[in-house]
Amino acid sequence: MSWFARQKPWEIWDEPIQWPIGDIEAADRIRNICQSAMASAELVGGLAARAEYSRKSAEKQSKRETERYERAARAAMEIAMKISDDLMRDDAVRHIVDLCMKAGDTKTAQILYRAVQAVWIREAMQKDYPVLGQ
Repeated sequence: MSWFARQKPWEIWDEPIQWPIGDIEAADRIRNICQSAMASAELVGGLAARAEYSRKSAEKQSKRETERYERAARAAMEIAMKISDDLMRDDAVRHIVDLCMKAGDTKTAQILYRAVQAVWIREAMQKDYPVLGQ
């Protein structure tokens, strides 16, 4: 019975990309991915801070949201590597850093922070997240 069969929800980062795409489309796609995954990242960050799992459903939700965040971040990073314009790439990386910081993934955020070349973007990120400069 296909009526009750649950289909896996469609995610924007699972959509195949017809390469080559331009830098503007790639940056827009990264912004959309980060916006779509922001709720999962906030849940992951909040769940990591609390870490009180007594019910299986909470553990299951935590695992699902963590996997969703990680897939989104990985897809966004893969697209960002292919952007040729330095300034657009730095702006796209800033969105990914925002996503990582919401999830509490400071290690990945620091690595991405070091990859940003534009001084004014680095300063803005440093202002928003002082942990990155350490």
